[in-house]
Amino acid sequence: MSREILLLVDALAREKGVEPEVVFEALEGALASAMKRVFDEDVDIRVEIDRQSGDYTGFRRWQVVPDEQGLLEPDRQELLSDALEYVPDVQVDDYIEEELEHFEFGRIGAQAAKQAILQRIRDAEREQMLNEFLERGENIIMGAVKRLDRGDAIVEAGKIEARLPRNEMIPREIIRVGDRVRAWVQKVDKNARGQQVFLSRVAPEFVSALFENEVPEIEQGLLEIKAAARDAGVRAKIAVVAYDDRIDPIGTCVGMRGSRVTAVRNELGGEQIDIVLWSEDPAEFVIGALAPANVVSIVIDEDAHAMDVVVDEENLPKAIGARGQNVRLASELTGWQINIMTPEESQDRAEQEREALLATFVERLDVDEEVANILIQEGFSGLEEVAYVPIQELLEIEVFNEEIVNELRTRARNALLSEALAFEELVQKVSPELQALEGMDNDLLAVLAENEILTLDDLAELATDELCELTSLEPDKASALIMSARAHWFDD
Repeated sequence: MSREILLLVDALAREKGVEPEVVFEALEGALASAMKRVFDEDVDIRVEIDRQSGDYTGFRRWQVVPDEQGLLEPDRQELLSDALEYVPDVQVDDYIEEELEHFEFGRIGAQAAKQAILQRIRDAEREQMLNEFLERGENIIMGAVKRLDRGDAIVEAGKIEARLPRNEMIPREIIRVGDRVRAWVQKVDKNARGQQVFLSRVAPEFVSALFENEVPEIEQGLLEIKAAARDAGVRAKIAVVAYDDRIDPIGTCVGMRGSRVTAVRNELGGEQIDIVLWSEDPAEFVIGALAPANVVSIVIDEDAHAMDVVVDEENLPKAIGARGQNVRLASELTGWQINIMTPEESQDRAEQEREALLATFVERLDVDEEVANILIQEGFSGLEEVAYVPIQELLEIEVFNEEIVNELRTRARNALLSEALAFEELVQKVSPELQALEGMDNDLLAVLAENEILTLDDLAELATDELCELTSLEPDKASALIMSARAHWFDD
């Protein structure tokens, strides 16, 4: 038997292309499973094979557990106090073992051992192929569709089988058995029982990867795709930047007579692709991303990470796009919320904001409209600026003297202090759990407190439209906040 084991290990290792140690470990596991059949109880068996002689020894073992825990699995565990009688230096979670008598397995035991060995080797082969695939660092693979599984395509690429889910295929594209497809490697799940490589043909990264294959300058580091956004099957946008002044980044991606961009479009079923210049200046980047629309002006709100983009009536349809597609892709590409408006709408909004600011200055600074208008005309947009800008900026206003400036600054600071104290008093009523909720901020807390929404349960019981009405949050953000508040229900 010992010599047969060594011959078996050598033959299987050569045939399957795996390390002999993998076969030894598989054989030890198989022999342990066969030995367990001798016992009526659910025992824990370990088998050790001598790598030189092929001799094997079986051990029954028990895990050492604390006395206070007790024996949850009596056939597999031993109390620490009892284990110390056999092994003086044993510790919790160690194992104590008892050597088993040597015996032959018989035909049924040998067959079970063989099946277990083959399964372990198949697993090892699979793991080795996956590791080789990961080492190659491929982000796009091409292969043939081997079969369809509940609408998903199983793609065979070399020795690897990958899964292309139905919802990761380009809308309206038909993929049949035998077709050759190219897709982006979306994720690798080593714990998955079936295919461990998952593909996508709708991810924005797929477009970027296709351009990387078509444009050598990207691999050479002369050009980079900084961002991509996509409405799969219809339209995509990519943002590119060149690191060599001699290179036209857009022209380079388009290629001679459009050859490069056409190759990518053909792979995507004719999807329209906009190539725009990336810029460190957010406003400039957004203007490029909204092409082919021409932008009149942009107002940036850093706090809300949003931009109000003004376009004329002629460019309005282009800026928005069919079903809002152009502005949506531009927002995804740039990472900014983009609000498209006409000059009239922009003027109306500016007037509303000016009237609100005028009312704030009149009320909170206790001044007349003339003084408030002067502050607005000089570019002051809030009490904080009046209170804390360098005093010289206020003194430069012709109609203000030092006495007026000091009084304005004092009133502004007192108003801010009163506001802060009122907020603290209001928020003290709110539970710490609600204050610490992810996505919560001071303004939102104040609104919730004013409406007697003081605990996680109070927020959790709201409907999305109710929270939107109270706070002016977008529906998706309101829904996410409510779900976060409900999380403790499921934890309980």
